[in-house]
Amino acid sequence: MLADPGPHQRVRPVTQPPGAPESGRAEPTGTQEPDSVIEEVEDPTRSPGSTRTSGQPTAHGESSAGTSATTADAGHRGWSGPGGPPTTVILVRHGVTPHTKHKRFSGGLASSNPGLSDEGREQVSAAAAWLKPIAADIDAVIASPVRRTLESAEIIAAELGHEIEVEPGFAEMEFGTWDGLTFSEVAEKYQDDLDAWLGSLDVAAGGGESFREVQVRVLAGLDRLLDSHAGQTVVVVSHVTPIKTLVSHVVGAPLEAVYRMELTPASVTVLSFFAGGPAGDEPMGSMRLYNARPGADVLPPSRS
Repeated sequence: MLADPGPHQRVRPVTQPPGAPESGRAEPTGTQEPDSVIEEVEDPTRSPGSTRTSGQPTAHGESSAGTSATTADAGHRGWSGPGGPPTTVILVRHGVTPHTKHKRFSGGLASSNPGLSDEGREQVSAAAAWLKPIAADIDAVIASPVRRTLESAEIIAAELGHEIEVEPGFAEMEFGTWDGLTFSEVAEKYQDDLDAWLGSLDVAAGGGESFREVQVRVLAGLDRLLDSHAGQTVVVVSHVTPIKTLVSHVVGAPLEAVYRMELTPASVTVLSFFAGGPAGDEPMGSMRLYNARPGADVLPPSRS
C-alpha cells in the first residue's frame, strides 16, 4: 500500500478492497442509464455502498428506511455521517482535443495546452445537457486552469447557470519533454526514461511530474474543495490523471490502480464525501458513479 501522500485529510473509503496519455488508454467500459446521474446526485440520504431499494428488509431484519442496528454494522455497510449532507463532487473529464484523437501526451499549463476540437465541444455539450435537470442542486462549477478544461467548464457553467471557479490542484500531470508526443514516439526517443516512469510512481514523466507528485497536488485541491464547499454539490472539470487519482483514493486502492481504470472524454464520475465515519474523526468517501456518459455503449465495438 502507498505511504501517506502528505498532510491532507485522509478520506476513509467505505470498503477496503484487497490489496496516461491524454487518450485515457482505452475505450469506455461502462455507462449508466441517462437518468442515473440524477438519482446518484439527488439522494444524499442513501448510505454509501447501499442499494436503492427503500422500505425493504435488510440482512439485519429491519427496514432499509430505519436506522442501523449498531455502529459497527453501520461502519461495515456504509456510513451516512451525522454531520449534515455529504459534499458531492461530480467529476467531468474534458472533451477531446487534437491530442486526444492522436493519443498524444498532453499535460497541464506547461504543455502546448490545446483547446477542444469541434467533437470535444459536442461531447461536453451532451454532458452538460445530461446534468441540466439537476442544475438547481449544483452549487458551483470548478475547473483546472488548463485550456481544454476551462473551455469544457464554460459550456457546462453556461448550461447550469454558474460562474467558473479555478482550482490548480486538479490540473493534468506535466509530461515535460514528452508533451505532444505519442507513446510510440516517446518509446523510440526515450525508452529508458519511459521504462523508469512505468516502473515507478516516483519517477517524473519526461522531467515533468510523477504520479506521486500529482497525487499530493490533487489531494491538496480536494482538501480545499471540502473546506470551501462542505455539504454542497459541485461539478469539477478535470483530466484523466487527477480523476483516477481521486477515485483510487476514495475507494482505498493503491495509486497503482490508475493503470487499471479507463476514462472516456466528457464522462461523468460522482464521488460523495461524508463529514465523519463511525468514530467521527475522519472523512468518509464513496464512489457513486464512474465513467458514465449519455449514449455510450457498455460493450466494445464488434470485431466482425
